[in-house]
Amino acid sequence: MRAITLFLAGLLASAAATAAPITALVGGRLIDGQGGPPLANSVILVDGERITAIGTVATLPVPAGATVVSTEGMDVLPGLWDMHVHLMINGHADYTHWDKAYLTRFGPEIMPASAVQLLLAGVTSARDLGGPLAESIAIREDVKAGRKPGPRLYVSGPFLQKKAYPGTEAFRWGVDSPEDARAKVRKLKAAGVDIIKLVDQDEVGEVTTRAIVEEAHKLGLKVVGHSHLPDEIRIGLKTGIDNFEHTGLGAAPKYPDDIMVALEARAAEGRVRGNPLYWTPTISGLFNHGNLLANPEKLDDACWARGLKPDTVADIKASLKDVSALEYNQLTPRRKPTLDTKFAQLRKAGAILLIGTDSGIPTAFHCQTTWNELDVWVNGLQVPAMEAIQAATYWPAKFMGVEKDSGTIAAGKYADIIAVRGDVLRTIALLQNPTHIMKGGTLYKQGGVVNEAALAPR
Repeated sequence: MRAITLFLAGLLASAAATAAPITALVGGRLIDGQGGPPLANSVILVDGERITAIGTVATLPVPAGATVVSTEGMDVLPGLWDMHVHLMINGHADYTHWDKAYLTRFGPEIMPASAVQLLLAGVTSARDLGGPLAESIAIREDVKAGRKPGPRLYVSGPFLQKKAYPGTEAFRWGVDSPEDARAKVRKLKAAGVDIIKLVDQDEVGEVTTRAIVEEAHKLGLKVVGHSHLPDEIRIGLKTGIDNFEHTGLGAAPKYPDDIMVALEARAAEGRVRGNPLYWTPTISGLFNHGNLLANPEKLDDACWARGLKPDTVADIKASLKDVSALEYNQLTPRRKPTLDTKFAQLRKAGAILLIGTDSGIPTAFHCQTTWNELDVWVNGLQVPAMEAIQAATYWPAKFMGVEKDSGTIAAGKYADIIAVRGDVLRTIALLQNPTHIMKGGTLYKQGGVVNEAALAPR
């Protein structure tokens, strides 16, 4: 019996000796995502994947044996969220070619590459809106299990719409009746999606859209809908779509008066009933198009090639050889002058605006888009930096119902943390190059250097 006791004691001692030590982030100014005053000289203790304590260098001692990561001279923030990414695309300019040529490579190559690029841009949580079902679930679960690196993923699987565009049936599902719509929602729920993505509500129609929303809500899923066309918004507001995407309406100068009345009423009702109206403008790709034409060097940044095969990289580069000639952006010069008005309308009406980028669309690379969106909000549209940061941290987690685990830096939550050198409230563009990136207690970037070992499958 004594031998068994000694043997067990030895095992426990060995386990204690090999257990990961506490990590302490020490010295930086903490912007916790709650919107209050930052905390100078902060100390954040991390044990495993969770934060255990927060204080200052004067109030919270660092435990003996802890691994200390200096954040002196830095601002420390929650890891960013991007609420509108497309893991199945990587900036290629020709969708018709991409959708066919890369269909069998979405799962093994394209989506994993997108995921790691987002993570190394400081995005520790992302919502993937529109992709093949099996591959969407697989990449989410691979990341969750540590088999592949990436943000915490929330996936919709295929778009629902009136009829799939030719050649897109693998990731777009047509719905031709309320009964069919409910069945498709149930199928997505059974597969394990986190949210429903709906487009072309004007073609789907109010009755079938309502069936989608009701079935999704009954099953505990929220519905994200496009807002490209006036009737998409009108039908979405009538039927209770939870989150609208894009500024929409092409080159129209503003949202029509009837839409604004309905939007304000919905936002007011949401405030009372605890169900705010959320909107993801995805504005930076349009806003920055002129800057891209003037300075296309971002297209040569090696960050977007990580994880992609050489022939894929060459194909993407070839598709972007002349960005000024891309049909995708021909209307953009007429749309950009309308963006500030539409954005201001949404903000004034009381919609909760979320950072999302449409990352993956032509010229919008996963490693660049999220900080660009924040920069446009702050420097182009005069949104206070703290409000913009909350739109990329607190509010996305709240919308997705995971605010107990994510979105802010607090004891008990996941240790999803980034740090940037300098004052991010004055210079939001510092987010383009985080010094430290931690997700779930693992440092994927430290001191400005990518931790390649942490990216290896576990």
